[in-house]
Amino acid sequence: MAHKKQGYRFENDWPIERMREVVEETYTEVIIVPVNVEIEADHKVLSYDNVKQRLINANKVSLMNCVCRVDRGNCDGPIESCITLNSFAEKILAEKDDLESWPGNLYPREVSVEEALKALKKTHEAGLVHLALTRREDESPGQTICSCCTCCCVFLSGIIRYGLAPHLLTSDTTSVTDSAKCTACGVCVDRCQFGAREIVDGSIVFKPEVCCGSGLCATTCPTNAIKLVDK
Repeated sequence: MAHKKQGYRFENDWPIERMREVVEETYTEVIIVPVNVEIEADHKVLSYDNVKQRLINANKVSLMNCVCRVDRGNCDGPIESCITLNSFAEKILAEKDDLESWPGNLYPREVSVEEALKALKKTHEAGLVHLALTRREDESPGQTICSCCTCCCVFLSGIIRYGLAPHLLTSDTTSVTDSAKCTACGVCVDRCQFGAREIVDGSIVFKPEVCCGSGLCATTCPTNAIKLVDK
């Protein structure tokens, strides 16, 4: 599903013209949302508990299909995975009939907090990167929480393809490894969408300069050797 190398191309990649349009529509930074990790950090990085509280406090929550995975179809990641909150959720639900005619059939629907958290957990288990996106027209930033893959997402795939993660993605956390606990099993290597970890001569080599603090490695390390720390 994931590609982690600069320059990697899928046969069904987004064209560069569409990538430019998305960058122009979106602020130049997006926020990594780690899941099931409690961190003391700026509000830009959201732990599972932070997301849960945001959902509980929301006036409205909607869930819809990921237009990128529906359109590209390069992986089997969960389709119903885009969460919107409050006024943006209200806008989407009000335009539901029009949205259903969009390419890809997004099918937005109002959901409970429990349903939204279940969807978030499912995407996390699938190894998707949780991003709080802010578009230029948003009156209240961070009302869209997407779970993205590097093979279908128009934003994340371009970031990885052109080596732009350190420039366009922000996170107040990074991962650290307790070498005494690490068994070099490779789970973290498979889970990281950014290529921050690899196995070299039987040991894990960590590249902090490309770590975006998604927490996908930390929450699935079988020996609890990895944790997120405040930068």
